[in-house]
Amino acid sequence: MAVYRHIHIDFWQDGFVLDLTPEEKYFYMYLMTNSKTSQCGIYELPKRIMETETGYNRETIEKLISRFKEYEKIIYCEETKEIFLLNWMKHNKANSPQVKKCIEKELNKIKNKEFIGVFLDVCKEIKYSIDTLSIDYGEKEKEKEEKKEKEKYKEKDENEKINLSMYIKNNISQYAKLYEENIGLINGIASEWLIEVSENVDVRLFKKALEIATCNSCCNQGYVNGILKQWRSNNIRSLEDLNAYKLNKDKKGGANHDKYQRAVDEEEQELYRKPTEKELKEFKKFLEENTKL
Repeated sequence: MAVYRHIHIDFWQDGFVLDLTPEEKYFYMYLMTNSKTSQCGIYELPKRIMETETGYNRETIEKLISRFKEYEKIIYCEETKEIFLLNWMKHNKANSPQVKKCIEKELNKIKNKEFIGVFLDVCKEIKYSIDTLSIDYGEKEKEKEEKKEKEKYKEKDENEKINLSMYIKNNISQYAKLYEENIGLINGIASEWLIEVSENVDVRLFKKALEIATCNSCCNQGYVNGILKQWRSNNIRSLEDLNAYKLNKDKKGGANHDKYQRAVDEEEQELYRKPTEKELKEFKKFLEENTKL
């Protein structure tokens, strides 16, 4: 980096500069000639250094940076503390191979990779050729970040699948435990049936069906399935649904109370009825055929 910076004599007659306040002129001149400047017009300049070298306090520095950003003369990155003089290359371009090599070297040291993209756009605009093959655009870092992000989502998805699998396993185990305690050992057919039941009715409703079957001395899979089937036909899938269904029936009173009560009794009797011989034979046949498989 050179130890001095050239300022064209037309700087003071520039239309933009003429409209600046003395404070702004001084600050703009400082940005182009301070000790941190570079050949490409992008360099690191912490606000603390600006305060020390200009004599302005932090509030004034913040105000001036904000103004020149609004004037579209600079870009300042708070994260990397780098500043980009947008018109620098328009007035300071040099076709010397050594200068171009210096610019390429400076660009590779820039932390904010977005600045590099803007810089190259400026070069195209002013028809300034530069070797872009050796410049790090931050693509490798970007690819690493994208890969890392994909792995993160993949890991999250796998964890969700594991959690879902564990939930399903734990959920079905509740039905299986009730089945074994009230009906008997679980075979392949019973396993498939329990999975279907767990997907359609709440475990407490399943327990209620087992209690009813036990009270009627008919605690077998066919009888319990008949109860659940009747409930599902009435859109009853949880214990709350069953209680609400009964409550709704109980509320029907008045002159037709007895009529409604008989209907409820008949319906409940149908819900909890013992399966017919035909139904039992069909179910037994079904079990025998699938057991052979």
